[in-house]
Amino acid sequence: MEMKPLYHFSLGEQELSPVTAVLMLSSPENEVLTKACEALYKFASKDDVNKVTLLGLGALEQLYKLISHEDPIVRRNAIMVFGIMASNHDVKKLLKELDVTNSLISQLTPEEDVVIHEFATLCLAYMAVEYTIKVKIFKQGGLEPLIRLLGSPDPDVKKNSVECIYLLVQDFQIRAAARELNLIPPLVGLLQSEYPVIQVLALRTLEVMSKDRETRIILGENKGLDRLVNILENSELNDLHIETLAVLANCLEDVQTLQLIQTTGGLKKLLSFLKVSTVPDIQKNAAKAITKAAYDSEIRKILHWEKIEKFLLSLLEAKNDVKIAACQAISAMCEHIDREYYNLLDWIPQLVHLLSSDNEEVKEAAVTALVNLTTASPGNVRAVAEAEGIVPLMNTLNAKRDGAIANAIAVLINLSMQEPLRTTIQSNGIMSALVGPLHSTNSKVQSKAAFAVAAFGCDANARTELRNAGGVEQLVKLLHSNNDEVRRNASWAVMVCGSDELTAIELCNLGALDILEEINLSTKRQNKFSEAALEKLLDNNLSQKYSRMGYLSSSNIIVNGFYDCGQLFWSLTLHCI
Repeated sequence: MEMKPLYHFSLGEQELSPVTAVLMLSSPENEVLTKACEALYKFASKDDVNKVTLLGLGALEQLYKLISHEDPIVRRNAIMVFGIMASNHDVKKLLKELDVTNSLISQLTPEEDVVIHEFATLCLAYMAVEYTIKVKIFKQGGLEPLIRLLGSPDPDVKKNSVECIYLLVQDFQIRAAARELNLIPPLVGLLQSEYPVIQVLALRTLEVMSKDRETRIILGENKGLDRLVNILENSELNDLHIETLAVLANCLEDVQTLQLIQTTGGLKKLLSFLKVSTVPDIQKNAAKAITKAAYDSEIRKILHWEKIEKFLLSLLEAKNDVKIAACQAISAMCEHIDREYYNLLDWIPQLVHLLSSDNEEVKEAAVTALVNLTTASPGNVRAVAEAEGIVPLMNTLNAKRDGAIANAIAVLINLSMQEPLRTTIQSNGIMSALVGPLHSTNSKVQSKAAFAVAAFGCDANARTELRNAGGVEQLVKLLHSNNDEVRRNASWAVMVCGSDELTAIELCNLGALDILEEINLSTKRQNKFSEAALEKLLDNNLSQKYSRMGYLSSSNIIVNGFYDCGQLFWSLTLHCI
């Protein structure tokens, strides 16, 4: 933005030193005060070191007395020095101690000089970075005059005012008050400013404001949505496109606003812009906007009608940050709509390909999308297999991100619902691959891994593989978990793996029986699988059952190897959690 030149003063033939100028601030003569402020302004404008020098000389305390001076020129010059010095951190600290905000706000009346407006708003904008100052400006009534000054004929006043407002509305209470004070129409008006810096600040403020549904409605009523779409259509305003898209992203979260954009043709224009853009930040923000919007079922339908899926598919070939955002958008889009439809879009081969990415975040995003695509979708499950996704999914169990590991296991579980695929996965060594996740410290990974052991442990060879890989011991340890889901899935896995005598004996030797008995005596820790697991282990280890229970059921068949070690009596002191 090409700002107008700063206010200049003639100092005469004599150049005042900072020390002298500060001493002159105590003069009773207006002319002396004016000249002193002029000299201080010139000195402070040079660099930050000079501002600190004046701070050490006590200039601020003297200037504070002058910003409410009865002489308008003295008052104006004092506020100019205040404004130029306020960029310094140490100066801001002292300004806070002096509690200058109320005095500055009082200078924002329509009758005051435009230069006073400029430097008073500049000082407030510098100070409003701190939360306590935001609250103070708001409580002292500073928001209303700042909004009024958005209509100032001076671009510097507009710029400082909108910047200060942007900082204030970070607080949700101030945001609501700003909306009631009719902030949105003047902000929309600033989008047509000839100064890019003002446009950017207006857009950033609108982005914060449009987080609230009420603001989005007002924005639509004031043709703000059309203005935003028009900015995107204008290639000469490409430096505003990212901020504009951020505002529209919030608007896409609201069905009523989205329908308004759609009925006016704005949605088609928006999508046309997105499809041709090659700017990574724009592509990424577009995908994030779709992700947020797609959590609403009605909005998903609208986006689906506009064929947003093809756009997302194209983003899977972009840069890593864009791929991640696109995968997240795909996850949101397919979470509730008929997943079989997405099998036709070639999403699955693309996502399977991303599992081999060197970028761990890309892997996690891709496999998360695959979870949603394959859940309750036999067609998509087959599509993953046809895309040769089993091996990449198995490899993802060694990923560095817990989310990627947990979701890869979830996809493999979805695939296991089809017996031919379950057999293929078992033949690729799934039980050995699950030993690492079983040792994870992440409860979600532990839970999914135990679930997978239950899903694949129905095969005798798989159980043998788990024993040989050392997975049974860790499975027993997970029975101790304080996480209900981990404990439940571990109990389920023990129940499934206890289906053969060898595994059942090993589980018993590792203490599974004692742990399960303890769990089942607790009203809070027991679950339906813990009871079934205990019964299964005893039925496949009849010596233990007879020893503990004192009887065998009619269905229990004694074979070679049974021994009677006598009735076992024990007592458990349980501290049920």
